[in-house]
Amino acid sequence: MADSGYQIPAVPVSKMDPRYLRQEVADPTGEAPGSIVIDTSQHFLYLVRGGGRALRYGVGLGREGFAWAGRAQIERKAMWPKWHPPAEMIQRQPELEKYKTEYDKATGEWRGGMEPGIMNPLGARALYLYQDGKDTLYRIHGSPEWWSIGKSVSSGCVRMINQDVIDLYDRVPDGTPVLVTNGLRTV
Repeated sequence: MADSGYQIPAVPVSKMDPRYLRQEVADPTGEAPGSIVIDTSQHFLYLVRGGGRALRYGVGLGREGFAWAGRAQIERKAMWPKWHPPAEMIQRQPELEKYKTEYDKATGEWRGGMEPGIMNPLGARALYLYQDGKDTLYRIHGSPEWWSIGKSVSSGCVRMINQDVIDLYDRVPDGTPVLVTNGLRTV
């Protein structure tokens, strides 16, 4: 698909476990319509709809030691975002030093980072999770690595295939509540 001047490669869905493909399901969350619930035990993200239904997306999650749980809200959304790896990630992966960022107090902008694009780890969209007005540094974002869906391999963020994160991005406004939990009743 084409999006904002970028050509997003097709995902070989025949190679993916079909349970991780976007689908409407009975809502197992008990949360209010419009909420997002991420079940880390099953690698699913639910967008709660009305009438006992939810859209379910497959996701990739944080590897051991990088998982996160709790309540947050989306306070920022970005199309084709720049990637700013946290200092802790650069310490673990020195090859990322070239993407280090610095805040310019004079301009109020961040300098550095990886430019948007197909190979950018944040993919086509990013939804920024905040708690009590503070950035958690966790994101729901696209990824060019479709094979990571259903696995725990990231540095803590919630990965989606780019086509799914575009779909989710278009459905949720800033302020959307998010619950990240380790276990729901399954359907």
